[in-house]
Amino acid sequence: MLETEICILGAGPGGATAALHLANAGQPCLLLDRATFPRDKVCGDALSGKVLSELRRIDALLPARLEATPVQLPSWGIDFYAPNGRKLAVPFKPNYNAATDHAAGHISKRIDFDNFLIEEVRRRPEIEFREGADISQHEQQTDGRWLLKDASGVPVALTRLLLVANGAQSSFARQIGGHALEPAHHCAGLRAYYRGVRNLHPDNFIELYFIKDFLPGYLWVFPLPNGEANVGVGMLTEAVSKKKVNLREKLTDMLATHPALKDRFANAERLGPVRGFGLPLGSKRRKLSGPNYLLLGDAASLIDPFSGEGISHAMVSGRHAADWASRALAAQEYTSQFLAGYDKAVYNRLGQELRLSRVMQRLLDYPWLFNFIANRAANNPTIAETLSMMFLDLDMRERLRKPSFYLKLLVGK
Repeated sequence: MLETEICILGAGPGGATAALHLANAGQPCLLLDRATFPRDKVCGDALSGKVLSELRRIDALLPARLEATPVQLPSWGIDFYAPNGRKLAVPFKPNYNAATDHAAGHISKRIDFDNFLIEEVRRRPEIEFREGADISQHEQQTDGRWLLKDASGVPVALTRLLLVANGAQSSFARQIGGHALEPAHHCAGLRAYYRGVRNLHPDNFIELYFIKDFLPGYLWVFPLPNGEANVGVGMLTEAVSKKKVNLREKLTDMLATHPALKDRFANAERLGPVRGFGLPLGSKRRKLSGPNYLLLGDAASLIDPFSGEGISHAMVSGRHAADWASRALAAQEYTSQFLAGYDKAVYNRLGQELRLSRVMQRLLDYPWLFNFIANRAANNPTIAETLSMMFLDLDMRERLRKPSFYLKLLVGK
């Protein structure tokens, strides 16, 4: 059994980011994951500008290393399709030059991006990384430490502080962190890979479709390297149940019948099965810490309720978790009251954006209002810029505090 001051459970973007920041601070840690990398993760595979910013905070050279790999595509914007069929093209950068500029976003399969981070982890002697460690029992000892056991009850590790980053299905988050699955704050999704989708954007714009008969859900098409595409759908779990929606049938139907999709997918080849996943959304503020533990990423229910983005939010939480873990060790203080500073730090960074995305999510219940905004955005740079900012590393807090921002939204400047 391993004894350690800090153990991170889960080596996805949140856990790996936390480990790398701890290593940068000279703090040893134990990183456990039940998988052996590289491993797949069901996801949309889009990497926003916020992901690049978080990579830069780990190491200034990391974004350039990612750009130099063949496992990613640079993406220059988003094509939104409103319920009325109106297409709104929103570049991430105005007047960009794809030949010379650095892209604001990228698209990479999670099997590749997560392994990219793990390769960084493997380079750091401060991180003891153990793969194939399937932790299923968490027992808090009388001195506050956590005893971690595998499914057979065999002790694996004993840790003073536990950083829980083991994903949307985390039993720790549900049973100990109190993050119950709430259908109003949870999304059901499907993802499939395709080859041969016609007329993907030459600058790899990601595509988001808000289709009238599928609201409040949406469909996405994200281009990938090697002529492939990530195609999927997401809808609030509450709406799936209420409307009795069969997501697999709806995905097949929309690809075959939607005017903007049917010809493009007529001869496309699906690669492998359609896989499902659940997304605990950040549309409700939850407690992210407790005695001797912190929750990170999907285990902390931090996924954007409108865009479904979770990678950058996981990395933000990983950065702050490393900071507060170091503070806790320095102060020898592991109480709920002390570690609540982590909650505050995470929500100070993400709270306003999550609230704005919650508002955008609710617009999907009113197609006419969504259509109105899409129509206005075509001639209103403030609206178009706001949509773009949701996918970039631009801190919206100051802008959202200013009355002039809302005036511009109304008058179209």
